[in-house]
Amino acid sequence: MSAHLERVQKAVAATRAPRLGERVRQLRIAAALTQSELAGDRFSKEYISQIERGKTRPTQETIDWLALRLGVDVGYLASGVSTDERAKAEAILARADALTGEHAFDEAIEEYRRALSAVLATGSDQLHVRVLAGEAMALAHHGDPRGALELLTQARALVEGDEFSDLDRADVLYRLGVCRWLLSSVSTAIALFNEALTLGERSGLPSDELRLNIFSWRSRCYRRQRDYEAAREDVERALELAEALHDPRALGEAYFQASVLAERDGHWVQARTYAEKAKAQYEQLADRGNVGRLLNNLGGLEFLLGKPDQAIAHLKSAFAVALEVGREHDAATAVSSLAQVHLRTGDPRKAEEQALHALHIVGDREDMLDEIGNARLVLGRALLEQGRLDESEAALAAAEDAFSQLSSASHRAAAWIAQGDLATKRGDERRAAVLYRRAAEALQDFRF
Repeated sequence: MSAHLERVQKAVAATRAPRLGERVRQLRIAAALTQSELAGDRFSKEYISQIERGKTRPTQETIDWLALRLGVDVGYLASGVSTDERAKAEAILARADALTGEHAFDEAIEEYRRALSAVLATGSDQLHVRVLAGEAMALAHHGDPRGALELLTQARALVEGDEFSDLDRADVLYRLGVCRWLLSSVSTAIALFNEALTLGERSGLPSDELRLNIFSWRSRCYRRQRDYEAAREDVERALELAEALHDPRALGEAYFQASVLAERDGHWVQARTYAEKAKAQYEQLADRGNVGRLLNNLGGLEFLLGKPDQAIAHLKSAFAVALEVGREHDAATAVSSLAQVHLRTGDPRKAEEQALHALHIVGDREDMLDEIGNARLVLGRALLEQGRLDESEAALAAAEDAFSQLSSASHRAAAWIAQGDLATKRGDERRAAVLYRRAAEALQDFRF
């Protein structure tokens, strides 16, 4: 448990309102009523006594009636917190959710933590789960998936309660799956997504939005595992649901995933079409952050289509947008992509400079191992082109290490091919052959 959460929970426990029965007794005495007078013609004195002693839990209808008789707020009688106080907690939580939606993760995390004490004071496990789940996703997308897992583990324990539905449990499992994906635990992520789908369907409650999100994220897992048919099926399902829901944000993400798959298949024009559709959806939402992501994607596709000048223009725009909206990890991705373009157009010095810049920006974020590996790979090849073989060897070994943590054979194969080229440069044909064979056996499938 985080130190922040532990402090808040202890403070709330120290000041928590008395139980419902005790509140009824205190309010009855304050109103100068006997148990018989409070019961009136509706209940017996003995039933009121059982409520006050905590021997029975009244129905919501009875709580409403007692609140009316005692002249107090129903929410206060039920939980010790007035409806106004609950509304205040919900308002703070809603603002935090909105900030997450805008990718203002620093502010969102602060707001969730501000909401926590108010939410815990309401005694509502439902709101508590919302705070934990919301802050977890903000942390995950802000580069702290392990911190997110800690919060989601607490949320998972809470949703086992009877007041929660299978859909609530499915939502927490989905979020856990996202965190596992970010930590490169791909098989675990798929298992969590599968379980979430099963629970969502079993709940009998509307779950299209949750299913859409699961299909979108699970497609990434299948792509990492090279199960492209399964990835394609999930993207198609996500697109169908997004279109049915008329959700531009979900459509943007689904089109983006479809673009990545089309690129992998070598259908670059189709991939560009999907990327442009995704960009249009995000422009409709004025979502500059995701517009920047799509500019990076389009830059890569323009390069593959033989248009390096357009590619560089898109990638520079992607970098500028990422800085504008404060998304440094996207800025690193754009710089890494620029490094690849300069490497492939014969400017290894510029490629080296930009690869190092990308690595400096991204730091050691373990949720960005793919970008770290890609930047190291470009760096290694740029150094190789300059004849700096020992430095190249170190950079390529570091790239292989990053890719090995991704559990992605195709990414590792790209590193092995580069190491084979280095061995060839040194005249070590035997080692080069071993590395090339290893890459071929891994069914190398690395693209821009």
